[in-house]
Amino acid sequence: MNSAYQNKDDYLIIGLGKTGLSVARYLTARGKPFSIADTRLNPPGLEAFRQDWPEVSIWLGPLDIELTSSVSCLVVSPGISIADPAIEAAQKLGVGVVGDVELFCREVEQPIIAITGSNAKSTVTSLVGEMAAIAGLQVGVGGNIGLPVLDLLAQGKQDLYVLELSSFQLETTQSLNALGAALLNISEDHLDRYTGLDDYVFAKQRIFHRCSTAIFNRDDPLTLPIHGLNAARLSFGLAAPSQTNELGLVMHNNERWLMKGETSLMPASEVSLVGEHGLANALAAFALGFAAKLPLAAMRSAVTHFKALPHRCELIAERKGVTFYNDSKATNVGAMLAAVKGLAKPEAPTWVILGGEGKGQDFSPLKTALAKNIAGVALIGRDAAIIAEHLPEALLQKNFSHLQQAVAWLAEEAKMGEQVLLSPACASFDQFNSFEQRGEVFAQCVFDLPS
Repeated sequence: MNSAYQNKDDYLIIGLGKTGLSVARYLTARGKPFSIADTRLNPPGLEAFRQDWPEVSIWLGPLDIELTSSVSCLVVSPGISIADPAIEAAQKLGVGVVGDVELFCREVEQPIIAITGSNAKSTVTSLVGEMAAIAGLQVGVGGNIGLPVLDLLAQGKQDLYVLELSSFQLETTQSLNALGAALLNISEDHLDRYTGLDDYVFAKQRIFHRCSTAIFNRDDPLTLPIHGLNAARLSFGLAAPSQTNELGLVMHNNERWLMKGETSLMPASEVSLVGEHGLANALAAFALGFAAKLPLAAMRSAVTHFKALPHRCELIAERKGVTFYNDSKATNVGAMLAAVKGLAKPEAPTWVILGGEGKGQDFSPLKTALAKNIAGVALIGRDAAIIAEHLPEALLQKNFSHLQQAVAWLAEEAKMGEQVLLSPACASFDQFNSFEQRGEVFAQCVFDLPS
């Protein structure tokens, strides 16, 4: 074994990506010795890393127990499963296994607002960050969105941190102790990494451990906290609230209002986020804002003026009376169904673009959910044939090799007043570098259509 890996005071960073680099910067700034490993033989950024840290030992390729047990602590990036045999074996031998979020939580003393869920994490995280900023707080927003959490430390002392956290990040986090923790929703996702839905749910539920206020979705029983049972509770949902710790929607003078118990928050018509799922996201953000004791006026202002994030039910353009929406971030069935339901208009059927890398999901809910108010489906990507098996038999559908072909077909088929929604319910990596690139290609295809 190379002697470079024999120092038990060392950290081993596993994963040379955005997170791994942030950990390297963090440990370097604190004078902590480390080495790095990546399961890929030629990971992106390798040469740049070697230039910045020429003295650091690098291991490339599959992990082995001799490597992982030769240090005192493994800092595992979210893209690496802690179920890797070499990581599990090292943990049994007493080696610490943490992630960047755990290192962050051990360092900061400021309160943390934490958000997870299968869908809408980025929207709610960004919205709560804007609420805090409008309230005059110095706020750090990051995690699974924007900056890695350890890079937030370089911004100086903050009053509040608002973190989007994935299930992968939560697996290696023990010290979150969030002031407010929200589990927005659960739908099948990442089942190529988890043993089943229960395993995935348990990872998400870790966000509630030792939190002060647990926030869950009344419309999704899987979000009901199983940790943090001594925490205060707030819930949100589209039905009317029945008690003071519930947020929901109520009709007042023929207009829907967002409410907390009997307290009016704002008219639904003033919420900038589109669709029913947009209202649910606004309610979740309000709940988190209350947990952080933010002023109601600041919360209202943020919800009124918040601009939807790119690739999340983003209005692209109207062409010949047909409206095109980019929801490329919808990488699972739950996100896609939320978008379809949220944009549903009985008088204006929706055309949907589906397909990509399915991640082992169950597509059977599509048969019922797409039976009404859907004009047709354009299928793309690797798992198009699998999705096709679960579509309603009478639904018009067509398979395309490229997204550009699908957009061209839909532009011909869709009638004035109808809408086209890119909401693939799949990951993008079979045809694109990222969901962002997929959304950008879709938008360009729409812009190129005759107006």
